[in-house]
Amino acid sequence: DAAFLSRHSTLSFDAVGNAGLIYVTVFIALAGMGDGAQILIARRIGQKNTDAIGRIFGTSILSNFTIAFLLFLGIQFIMPDLLLSYSKHKDLADLQGNFIQIRSYALFFAMITLSIQAFFLASGKTWVVLLAAIITAASNILLDYLLIFGNWGLPAMGLEGAAIANTIADGCGMTFLIIFLIFSKERKELELFSHFSINWPSFKELFKIGSPLMFQGFIALATWTVFFTWIEQIGKFELTVSQNIRSIYFLAFIPISGFAGTTKTYISQYLGKKDFDSLKTIQRRIQLLTFIFLFLVFHGALFYPRTMIQFINPAEVYLDKSAEIMRFVAGSIMIFGLVSVYFQTINGSGNTIVSFTIEFICVGIYIIAAYLLIKVFKLDIFWIWSVEYVYFCALGLFSILYLRTFDWKNKIV
Repeated sequence: DAAFLSRHSTLSFDAVGNAGLIYVTVFIALAGMGDGAQILIARRIGQKNTDAIGRIFGTSILSNFTIAFLLFLGIQFIMPDLLLSYSKHKDLADLQGNFIQIRSYALFFAMITLSIQAFFLASGKTWVVLLAAIITAASNILLDYLLIFGNWGLPAMGLEGAAIANTIADGCGMTFLIIFLIFSKERKELELFSHFSINWPSFKELFKIGSPLMFQGFIALATWTVFFTWIEQIGKFELTVSQNIRSIYFLAFIPISGFAGTTKTYISQYLGKKDFDSLKTIQRRIQLLTFIFLFLVFHGALFYPRTMIQFINPAEVYLDKSAEIMRFVAGSIMIFGLVSVYFQTINGSGNTIVSFTIEFICVGIYIIAAYLLIKVFKLDIFWIWSVEYVYFCALGLFSILYLRTFDWKNKIV
């Protein structure tokens, strides 16, 4: 989206950047229940209690539907007016509202996708999730090309075309996962389609594990949304530069989020088997793999940031400042890759209330630091981005302190 829309108009590029953060915020809230289902299914696999897996799966879909429906209503009827109320630039706010209203329909695809992904991630069949992601990404790129610019005889829809492309692409990924699940041997063996009713014991354990993850993800991304709102209030130049950084930043989140899912699955399974001695080895190996893959996909931020930024947004006026900041914040991503394993160990152990508390404290520190840098000291945009180091270092510090101080291995879920 960023690469296509920056070549369509800078205003659309900025609007989708901010509106996309809002969508990711509500999506992450929905994903929290999917993460909860993944942790529970992985634990039951470790305990060899396969009879409970179908009930957890069915309950997760119904729970996700309820949450998706409520989030959809909020976006449709509250979000556009809310955007206009706090945005400095009304033309930007109007476009954000248009994008997010169309994009919100994808929440109904996400509720199914996240539940099926949780099952396959917990089972270790991550290649299925990879195929779904490839289908989603490929269809998204093609549809962006067609709908943003109006190629192959289709109307040029600009920002709205990007929103429609995203939504249809999510539907394509969901369709693949449904078809694969229908023909999988696990569906019959575990009777996954026989439990589409609210099973209250399963719902209570899912809500107990998943709801802290839901709120944890929401406050983390909501804080970043506030951060970008404050930057928008500084000026459009600073916003565009920051959206360039955000677009490349998300590239680094690919290996980090992938190995975050791996950490939750392995930690939960090995705790279910009571194999505590292997946990440190698992952590070290995942950290090594995270660092290797981070370097592979993100080394350009250190060695040729200008080229990476130019792919996202070729406008010359933003390149030097964006590249300067990109090289500066690259170290914070490396820190995040290492400390994420400790944080996800807490999640995988089922101590999700603890992980929520740590997240709450860290985003509190983050928002205070951002407020001081932006509103009080009014620093240059380069130094404003130093707040990323504050957040990731705090997250690592509190996670390590908890794992070394408390008995987290015997949590029963």
